[in-house]
Amino acid sequence: MKLYNNGVYLVNGTQIVEDGHEAAAAIKAATGLDVTKDQAHQATMAYGILADHNTSGNMDNLQIKFDKLISHDITYVGIIQTARASGLEKFPIPYCLTNCHNSLCAVGGTINEDDHMFGLTCAKKYGGIYVPPHQAVIHQFAREMMAGGGKMLLGSDSHTRYGALGTMAMGEGGPELVKQLLNQTYDIAMPGVIAVYMTGTPRKGVGPQDVALAIIGEVFDKGYVKNKVMEFVGPGVANLSMDFRIGVDVMTTETTCLSSIWTTDKKTEEFYEIHGRKEEYKELNPGQVAYYDGMIEINLDEIKPMIAMPFHPSNTYTIEELNANLMDILDDCEKRAKVSLDGQVEFSLKDKVRNGKLYVDQGIIAGCAGGGFENICDAADILRGTSIGPDEFTLSVYPASTPIYMELVKNGAVADLMSTGAIVKTAFCGPCFGAGDTPSNNGFSIRHSTRNFPNREGSKLQNGQIASVALMDARSIAATAANKGYLTAATDIDVDYSKPKYHFDGRIYANRVFDSHGVAEPETEIHFGPNIKDWPKMSALPENLFLQVVSEIHDPVTTTDELIPSGETSSYRSNPLGLAEFTLSRKDPEYVGRAKNIQKAQKALEAGECAGDAVPELKKIVHKVKETYPDINHDNFGVGSTIFAVKPGDGSAREQAASCQKVLGGWANIANEYATKRYRSNLINWGMLPFVIPEGELPFKNLDFLFIPGIKDAVVNKAETIKAYVVKEDGLREFEMTLGQLTDDEREIILKGCLINYNRQ
Repeated sequence: MKLYNNGVYLVNGTQIVEDGHEAAAAIKAATGLDVTKDQAHQATMAYGILADHNTSGNMDNLQIKFDKLISHDITYVGIIQTARASGLEKFPIPYCLTNCHNSLCAVGGTINEDDHMFGLTCAKKYGGIYVPPHQAVIHQFAREMMAGGGKMLLGSDSHTRYGALGTMAMGEGGPELVKQLLNQTYDIAMPGVIAVYMTGTPRKGVGPQDVALAIIGEVFDKGYVKNKVMEFVGPGVANLSMDFRIGVDVMTTETTCLSSIWTTDKKTEEFYEIHGRKEEYKELNPGQVAYYDGMIEINLDEIKPMIAMPFHPSNTYTIEELNANLMDILDDCEKRAKVSLDGQVEFSLKDKVRNGKLYVDQGIIAGCAGGGFENICDAADILRGTSIGPDEFTLSVYPASTPIYMELVKNGAVADLMSTGAIVKTAFCGPCFGAGDTPSNNGFSIRHSTRNFPNREGSKLQNGQIASVALMDARSIAATAANKGYLTAATDIDVDYSKPKYHFDGRIYANRVFDSHGVAEPETEIHFGPNIKDWPKMSALPENLFLQVVSEIHDPVTTTDELIPSGETSSYRSNPLGLAEFTLSRKDPEYVGRAKNIQKAQKALEAGECAGDAVPELKKIVHKVKETYPDINHDNFGVGSTIFAVKPGDGSAREQAASCQKVLGGWANIANEYATKRYRSNLINWGMLPFVIPEGELPFKNLDFLFIPGIKDAVVNKAETIKAYVVKEDGLREFEMTLGQLTDDEREIILKGCLINYNRQ
């Protein structure tokens, strides 16, 4: 695999010309054309799709309107509640509500099914689509029934990726879907586009997760594709089946790219035809001369079975390399774990080594990445006639949709799997986010799913529990299962893959999915349960701001799982205040109490009372500031909390990573950088200031009070730097922060206090 340091021209789809003094001559010789860089930039597939959906008239600053929206049962309640509070009357475009995260209804009594009935009644009232639990995971339903060539789709799940079908899809926090529901736009600067140029053909036993992990391992730490569009091109694409392309594509989220798009061909057209939607196919290719901001060149012949060791998808090795250097790599995992787990529990995988071989406790093939038809058929071929054994090793398989499940039943794959001792279950995302198949304490699970962050397997550090996940392809998981848990690459076994043809049975969805076809029924009464709560009132940005630092996180990257845990806490995402009690609970258990304490001061101000009476320690802080800023008074300042994290926001798109801080009185995050655009957007949409501070020694420490004078004017006047002070007994210590680029609408949202307030006014 090769990463190009400079921009690259792709000529005639196959010739790579690096940007430089001789590029124009090389292009002229190959095509006879004089092409400017700007013209070539416009010849990418990404540019064309973005141009078709841009409403700003300015391709440098895009205002995108999407064709369709999709959410699942962890996110759609909050989205619709926000939109309702902002005046929603009807879904203006197709909006699909799927139920694949809290579908087990196993935690919290009635609250999960209450959310589902909320979704069904809202689909009727506002004119949407409702997919009942166990029918399909969110992204598989979108692939089967919603994707379209040249279309754009926005989802409230970070793995919203349908580029292999010619659909540019993006995963964002809920407020961005709210904007689309209110006929507003998705505003971004024109993203860079990185070519993923493929040649060769994967060797027998190599699957899509192997290719994906190889890419992630190469680009993540370098930030090579961060907030850019990955455009898959080259002759190697044609050598991949659609399921293979889809399996690579869904994992592009783990590179931190913005979106993805692939060249399309007859195989793509056949996918649409199989699903009864041939009219949605569109041929997509870059122009004769296309310019990319960088290129990842991959020879598929050279990809070997991969494994991503705990606790990140970028912690990658070939399985061959792991087995050859086992104790050294396990030692490295222990060192990484001390950072990821903050030393809360002891972690080691060395006890999994028996006679020099690594044994795992569990295998899972599931969800939007692993639950595809081809993955499961190949796994069944590997396992046919074997046994997973009567010991601790277990194997669970989750087809990604009921139509896939039905076809696997018809062709015998389910019988082949179950006869080995494996369990085949319904479509469910739980094993991907920590709500299903939790191993025993110290258990080690290998999964064809999307992430392996801490607690994604369901353990709880705060209770002294620890298990861990490594990501692998379904084929190598099956090979490992056939060897009763001994880690085995699929290329090490000899299997004749049957490659049965897929037949889609649309009757399943026709009989069970509610589709309004865009017709709203305003008279429908929405079903509310006792856990479904409205958002609390949120204040506008004050003229001046006192912040207390209530958590300080120095991990290289902080995931949204650490900001607001996944797993069973997901059942409370329809209850903003209830969910907020879990904020940072696995990373900083003191956070909630500290945030609530300083929030008392803001609540006192809003009630016309003295902030210092509510939080006595604040009195000294205010008096010290008044020595320099005598005009400060209760009418012109606000009080809240902030956290510092080096690089927060990797992982899930969940808006609650920001909104939970907001409902606890958070006014800001301070970071060296933000891991993803979507997390920064979530902060802004909840009225929180996305401060950036240079790397190095911090001017403040945890529990310090900060004073930011004139913050409202700084936002209004687009100040390049923000002056702030650490307030100490001996005086004010000045330092500077920035806010980065903000659109005019984003500034107004921050000034109003949140997106709800912005739309109400």
